[in-house]
Amino acid sequence: MNGGADMFAMTAKTLPGLEEVLAAELQALGARDIQCGHLAVSFRGGEDILYKANLCLRTALRVLVPVKEFTADRTSGLYEAAFDFPWETYIGADDTFAVDAAVSSPAFTHGGFCALKVKDAVADYFSKKFGRRPAVNTEAPSLRINLFIHDTRCVLSLDASGDSLHRRGYRLEKTEAPLSEVLAAGIILLTGWDASLALHDPMCGSGTFLTEAGMMAARIPPGALRKKFGFMGWKTYKPKLWDGIRREELSHGREIPAAITGADSDPKAVEIAAGNIRRAGLEQQISVTRAVFEDAPAPEGGPGYIIMNPPYGKRMHSEELLALYARAGDTFKRKYTGWTAWMFSANLEAIKRIGLRPFCRVPLKNGPLECRLLGFKLF
Repeated sequence: MNGGADMFAMTAKTLPGLEEVLAAELQALGARDIQCGHLAVSFRGGEDILYKANLCLRTALRVLVPVKEFTADRTSGLYEAAFDFPWETYIGADDTFAVDAAVSSPAFTHGGFCALKVKDAVADYFSKKFGRRPAVNTEAPSLRINLFIHDTRCVLSLDASGDSLHRRGYRLEKTEAPLSEVLAAGIILLTGWDASLALHDPMCGSGTFLTEAGMMAARIPPGALRKKFGFMGWKTYKPKLWDGIRREELSHGREIPAAITGADSDPKAVEIAAGNIRRAGLEQQISVTRAVFEDAPAPEGGPGYIIMNPPYGKRMHSEELLALYARAGDTFKRKYTGWTAWMFSANLEAIKRIGLRPFCRVPLKNGPLECRLLGFKLF
């Protein structure tokens, strides 16, 4: 990883079920050699692609740069491999670093201890070569090192993102069970929604679907509000290249071409959603009102897409929940002729009460919960 034109390997991490969506995003950015894996997509590019990936990918959690792959079956092997690497390429002795580990191996049973061995190796490397060592800073290090172990295969990577990329910067307030911004963006992309069509979320909660859709429609990069990314602490960081890429990506902004609206029966949720939309700079273009879904008329600007994430059951009694899904299906049929409705839910029993046959069914997860994204054509 030297000059901006040099190609090197990278890996973007994502959520289960979003790998193909992320691969399509990477292709649109100009990445090369894209390959989908489990919870990750590998690709190649130069430093311009590294910077664009962190700024522009809506379905990536973080971007890693693998720098060393090796096999080991004991912690001494981890230490030796980590010690044998030119860390001064990326940080100096006066900088800070941290090590994270993801371990799935019978040979290594404690991820924290594996991370500690790599930390010791990096510190000893600097002490031996320079007589000084960088300090550990787990909150905001100059360099965050990621150790991945599966069986005896080990990969050391540099974390180019820093904070998880789902932290866009607009969502300072949340309702009780908000969707991850990455999951919300992935769901919208999976529906195939076109920004020239209206979009409505009748149970909008903290407004994550609305804000993510608004940023897509307005062509605002998801990382536009972020001030810091992991790669900015590296010696290889090129501020002029970053500034040029950021200016170019922000120059594509436009007015949202079709109505994006939301509603919720909870006035507090409406207030939170409006605040999040405002922080994203979209308050003039996205409207949120207090309304009960089955009582409110279809919004103007349709037909278009409904995208909703109704309650799953943790905060409602089962009969009340089943009735809610039945009323939602009835409302679809009565008020939304010509629309396409998408519902994301973990309650597979309640989904049956909608009373409509889905034309599309996508398995996804929301944290540990098995979920389905269902599409309905409302003729």
